[in-house]
Amino acid sequence: MAEPLAPGLTRIWDVSEVICDVDTDFQNLVIGRTHQGVSLFSDGERQSTEFSQLVYHEALLVPALLLAGEVEQVLVIGSGEGVVSQQAVSAGATHVDHVDIDREAVRLCAQYLPYGYTEDELRRAEKGSGPITMHYRDGWEFVDRCATSYDIVVIDLPDERTEAVQHNRLYHTDFLRRCRDIGRVVVAQAGCPTLWRNESLHLSWQRFRETFPTVVYFGSDEHEWAFLSGLAEACEDPVARMSARLPTLPYRSLTIDADTLIASTVPPKSLRALDSR
Repeated sequence: MAEPLAPGLTRIWDVSEVICDVDTDFQNLVIGRTHQGVSLFSDGERQSTEFSQLVYHEALLVPALLLAGEVEQVLVIGSGEGVVSQQAVSAGATHVDHVDIDREAVRLCAQYLPYGYTEDELRRAEKGSGPITMHYRDGWEFVDRCATSYDIVVIDLPDERTEAVQHNRLYHTDFLRRCRDIGRVVVAQAGCPTLWRNESLHLSWQRFRETFPTVVYFGSDEHEWAFLSGLAEACEDPVARMSARLPTLPYRSLTIDADTLIASTVPPKSLRALDSR
């Protein structure tokens, strides 16, 4: 599997077994065995692996949980594996709306991935018979028509692309504003801080800073992705709030501790330089 990373740079994944290779209505989905265990690829890009998915998903959700405090209502957009929805319930959420446009992809993930939803869990979510309700809808449409207020809105999508693809608009400022209007904390996968592929992160940083009075950066120290959380309210010291709440968080993180919060919430210098322009 050849995964393009940046102009002139490609990462090669050795796939020892192809478990499924399907063209859905929205993407080419491949699930196969790699050195990192069962792994998920969308349109040739790695989305998650058995080995590293917990590090990724905790870096996405845990900072937002800490910023939000009491969590009851959560909206998840994308994140088809279902891990974030499960984590939100473990953190005390009584209702999670999970929105994904690709029904076939979500069901294949439940069928073949050893993490995230099981097939039984997904069936219950599709019926809305538990704390998670699955919606096969366009994320923009769902948010635009939403009358519910959420403690956290999670945006977990494939990376923004230079070519025109339908999910690009869910990264833009207009969508972030809509999410801010229904969520106290909005968190998104924001790209990679690596020098040779950080364009998406720079764009996300500028959009979040335009949209929210408080923005918290979290760069995973054991993964290649960064995440941004926007608060609909001003907070003078959000990292202190996060650190104070970590010991009482109902969800017990295996990959984030107090030292991680201090180290991983310092934005790269290139991002901080954008604020001084």
